[in-house]
Amino acid sequence: MNCTGPSADLAALASRIRACRLCIEAPYKAPLPHEPRPVLRVSSSAKLLVASQAPGIRVHLSGLPFNDASGDRLRSWMGVTREVFYDEAKVAIVPMGFCFPGHDAHKGDLPPRRECRETWHRDLFLALPHIECILAIGRYAQDYHFNRLGRPLPNGIGVDETVRRWRDFMGEAPRIIALPHPSWRNNGWLKRNPWFEQEVLPMLRTEVARAVS
Repeated sequence: MNCTGPSADLAALASRIRACRLCIEAPYKAPLPHEPRPVLRVSSSAKLLVASQAPGIRVHLSGLPFNDASGDRLRSWMGVTREVFYDEAKVAIVPMGFCFPGHDAHKGDLPPRRECRETWHRDLFLALPHIECILAIGRYAQDYHFNRLGRPLPNGIGVDETVRRWRDFMGEAPRIIALPHPSWRNNGWLKRNPWFEQEVLPMLRTEVARAVS
């Protein structure tokens, strides 16, 4: 068995990320309010990247990303089964924050932890050489990946306009598709913006099918 090379390097990096305790032992500000449980799925062969924000409480408890109602909606948007979605050889799932960040005073999820991005993301994405399409879910993932690839979004642009102007921003090699979060909290937004289902989802399913074929 070949135990060296890019795949072994990526596996070693992923293992270090899963063992990370920086947000407890050397936090940027307040420490994580619970034990860390970094969640990600990667392989050197994946062509599709699901770039999300941070795990929610249900994912924190199960250790499986998008193992909740948001994941059901996201898979429906993508037009894929759970089997395809969780096939690491085809789909990488890398949030901006690897651990559930905790809740704010209004019981909403806190932002992704800064330690994750600053410590791990650069090396991790260098170790994912075959990504052809990135689903950038939410503001944090969109800002990071458009900047990382030298295609920064215009100043002041919101998620709504970024998603609506997908033709302007998708680009080539790798393509970046900006998406709202598939949470139930966005039900009102989806009802107010029927163009998302009519215009964005057909394109999204075509790009996903191409990347996982």
